[in-house]
Amino acid sequence: MKRITPLLMAVILACAMTCPALAAEAPEGTAPVRPAALYPTEIVETETGSGRRLEKVYLLTAADNPANIPTADFEREGYRYTLLDVTRQDYTESETREHTETVTLDSGTKDMDKIMPQLAATREVTTEDGFTGILTLDTASIAVEAAGYGSSSRTVTATRTYPSLSDADSSLIPKTITDGGRTLTLADVQWLEAGEFYNATASYTGTATSKYATGYVITAEYAGEVVKTISGEMIYTAVFSGAPINAPVQNEPGAEDNSTETQPPEPAEPGSSSGSGLKWLLILPIGAGAAGLAFLGKFLLKKYKAKKEWKEYTT
Repeated sequence: MKRITPLLMAVILACAMTCPALAAEAPEGTAPVRPAALYPTEIVETETGSGRRLEKVYLLTAADNPANIPTADFEREGYRYTLLDVTRQDYTESETREHTETVTLDSGTKDMDKIMPQLAATREVTTEDGFTGILTLDTASIAVEAAGYGSSSRTVTATRTYPSLSDADSSLIPKTITDGGRTLTLADVQWLEAGEFYNATASYTGTATSKYATGYVITAEYAGEVVKTISGEMIYTAVFSGAPINAPVQNEPGAEDNSTETQPPEPAEPGSSSGSGLKWLLILPIGAGAAGLAFLGKFLLKKYKAKKEWKEYTT
């Protein structure tokens, strides 16, 4: 019984190994998954000296795979067509429009000779809706404005002379004067006696306030055409050469009239050889398991008969 156990375990293991393989095998007759077919937008057929020329035109987008274009031989109206070449051509549509952009920059001066080097002659742009192009500076559109203003003040002075005054009395001197549009106030008086009269020299002071620009803002416009591609499709053309299927055979001189044309062997169905190999790989473990079970059963039956005969012999 101890010798039987390892053999029984080996048979069970062989059967277990065959089960996943059977489960993984695809059901027989299931068609392979094929990519979506592409259909031509135009077919052009022309006659040639020895046959026909057929062109299939395909319009593909970026989502289409040109490898899915059918290129296999086919038959049509008594002709068999074979691929000669596949050509490709860009087919794009675009939209053009005028576009203007305004740029702004800060400057510490309003001198145009110093401002112009800060403005590029051209500007490459991309709009929010996908238009691109190169714009040119419009020099007539350049404008300079003060960014802000500040103020400053300073003290200004003026003198006035008042001759031939009867007395050195400050009340005889005006307390304020107007100078350059500013009002100045009396600050000091110098007296000089001249006989019976007095000459006065009065000093006046005041404050002058001025406003200045703290900086400048430069604005300029760039204008030109911008372009947007609205479709980017490709034209593929598959060119086939066609020959008559039932064309008469030209025999060599001296050859027998009843010679028959050798037919090429039919191509094997794709995947048949690999499928057969896979089936044999599955059948071999099953056969081995069945043979093991048969051997085990025969061995146990033989041992049982021997036991029975021995028991009958001894009783």
